[in-house]
Amino acid sequence: MSQPKRYLITAALPYANGLKHIGHLAGAYLPADIYVRYLKAQKRDVVFVCGSDEHGTAIPIQAMKEGTTAQAIIDKYHPIIEQNFKDLGIQFDIYHRTSAPIHHETAQEFFTVLNNNGDLETKDSEQYYDEEAKTFLADRYIKGTCPNCGNENAYGDQCEKCGTALSPDELINPVSTLSGKPPVKKATKHWYLPLNRHEDFLREWIIKEHGNDWRSTVVGQCKSWIDGGLQPRAVTRDLDWGIQVPLPDAKGKVLYVWFDAPIGYISATKQWAIDNNKDWSPYWNDKDTKLVHFIGKDNIVFHCIIFPVMLKLHGNILPANVPANEFMNLEGDKMSTSRNWKLDMQDYIDDFINKENGGSQMADVLRYYLTTIAPETKDSEFTWKGFQDANNSELVSIFGNFVNRAFVLMHKLCGGKVPTYHADLADAADNKLIEDIKAAKETIESLLEQYKFRDALFEVIDLARKGNKYMQDKAPWIVAKQTGEDGNTTESAQKLIDNCLHLCLQLTANLAIFIHPFLPFTAKKMLHLMKVVEKILDWENAGSLKLLSVGYTLRAPELLFRKIEDDEVKAQVEKLQAAAKAKDAEKAQAEASKPVAEKAPAEIKPTIQFDDFAKIDLRVGKIVSAEKVEKADKLLKLQVDLGFETRTIVSGIAMHFKPEEIVGKQVTVVTNLAPRKMRGIESNGMILMAEDASGKLHFVNPDNEVNAGAGVS
Repeated sequence: MSQPKRYLITAALPYANGLKHIGHLAGAYLPADIYVRYLKAQKRDVVFVCGSDEHGTAIPIQAMKEGTTAQAIIDKYHPIIEQNFKDLGIQFDIYHRTSAPIHHETAQEFFTVLNNNGDLETKDSEQYYDEEAKTFLADRYIKGTCPNCGNENAYGDQCEKCGTALSPDELINPVSTLSGKPPVKKATKHWYLPLNRHEDFLREWIIKEHGNDWRSTVVGQCKSWIDGGLQPRAVTRDLDWGIQVPLPDAKGKVLYVWFDAPIGYISATKQWAIDNNKDWSPYWNDKDTKLVHFIGKDNIVFHCIIFPVMLKLHGNILPANVPANEFMNLEGDKMSTSRNWKLDMQDYIDDFINKENGGSQMADVLRYYLTTIAPETKDSEFTWKGFQDANNSELVSIFGNFVNRAFVLMHKLCGGKVPTYHADLADAADNKLIEDIKAAKETIESLLEQYKFRDALFEVIDLARKGNKYMQDKAPWIVAKQTGEDGNTTESAQKLIDNCLHLCLQLTANLAIFIHPFLPFTAKKMLHLMKVVEKILDWENAGSLKLLSVGYTLRAPELLFRKIEDDEVKAQVEKLQAAAKAKDAEKAQAEASKPVAEKAPAEIKPTIQFDDFAKIDLRVGKIVSAEKVEKADKLLKLQVDLGFETRTIVSGIAMHFKPEEIVGKQVTVVTNLAPRKMRGIESNGMILMAEDASGKLHFVNPDNEVNAGAGVS
């Protein structure tokens, strides 16, 4: 297949509502940067765009938390995030903002084209409205009890405890986060993108056209969405923060953030073109452009289904690939900002870069470890011990060790200059190393083109490993002991030393080229030691054995990496655990400070006839075992002896009783209730409970011990 004329590379726009953690870095930005650096080394026409996503409910929600305005929030976090990326070597061609006027204009134009062409439809629907705040409520402004796990603080779009995607209608006892009052339903009009019209196109384009070259997780998720039947998706919202819908009858409505955010890639490209006196249009409209989106798996539906439909309708090119990554966990648990179980980029920069002289090398250590554990095909895990091992056992002991030994021996045995290569004395080991260098170029190049960054980096380190073995086998320090009568190394021995170190130095130059997409700061330090210009990093130079001129003087050796000590790792783990505990304590204190309102007596239910009551079979049971239901804070799985049989009953009492406290308790059971599955467990009955004014539950049981199975009347 012919090479594209140009490349447009995007990385998901991060929300400017707070600091971003290393999971974000590993998911989209680091792999995109590696790919772009490789493309630029190939001298290809490539533009790398990103920027802050500054609309959506996450921004005003953070503003409420910090007691400020939405504008102040984005103005605070946009420059911090941008600088974090720079400190960690992420080199965008432009890092833009969706609050910029050019983005508002671009997004409104996009909406207008689709609306005028009849590609959008309008619908009236009932949505939650806060009568006290006098505003419609976005999903994130609604809280309630999760129907799946019982979490009382689930949002209208997702329960952050069990991870279930929700809609506000599914919440139990929903309340507005603005007023704390239950919202009401109110009619409103919105514009929708009818995705259902485009199922055939998406199935053909994704599954048939890209089913073999896109990652299986991406194709699989898309297929699941399409097979389940796509539904019209609202492109507008009733909010006062965002891009105004450009229609006279849409007062108080803004573009939904999922609609406006990906258009940010286009507006960023426009701004880049203005800044560089270029034409933006070919990057989005010419089919000879290769568009690649780097994202995390939570963004697959937006970048593989929704945005492509928008691009197709608007007349733009479609993405050639969307190499989405899975998630990265931290020390055995899912990263979570709300639980403080995270490693922010800023924290890493403060602890390992800003505190050290020449700390940019530590940026490369993070880049290295994140790439070696990249969640390309499945979720992965960051551990501080793994971080230490990757640095000490690989960067220090293999890569850094080879480069340092080559420089030390060159200065000691070759007068600090690149020695001559005596081809007539080359042996099998020399020729094998030359072949390995040339073969590495093709292998690394192929893997990078396939977005297999983890495997490509392994090949670079493996080449350094081969260099170490070659040097160890050649042992020039021992050959140097072959001396003549004058006490100097013999001429024949010196030629063997020259050959060994000549190849080792040429390999060092090649390693600088190969490592540059992954560890840019390290590559530049290697150029400094070799006293060569950055042009040597052009990919066309890879595999060459003439990168360093014979007789050229090189600088004295410097260590590329330092060892990471045990106490540093211990301190980071303790810091992580302390932050999480502090967050737990903060939440507990907030809960404790809430006034305990006594519940009003429940209203008496409508009168029933005796025959209705007689249908209920109440019996005394005895709890013989109890255990917590996994991932459900409120549920206990009970085994209850009813005399004639033992039944499994799932009861929502885990917040009131510990399992070991209730084994042996007598309870009153409704035994003829229809079975119901809860968290995958079939519950066959219901335990009767009484609730006091504080909300505490109590068992309804006999005063004295009675036989299990005895009737209650």
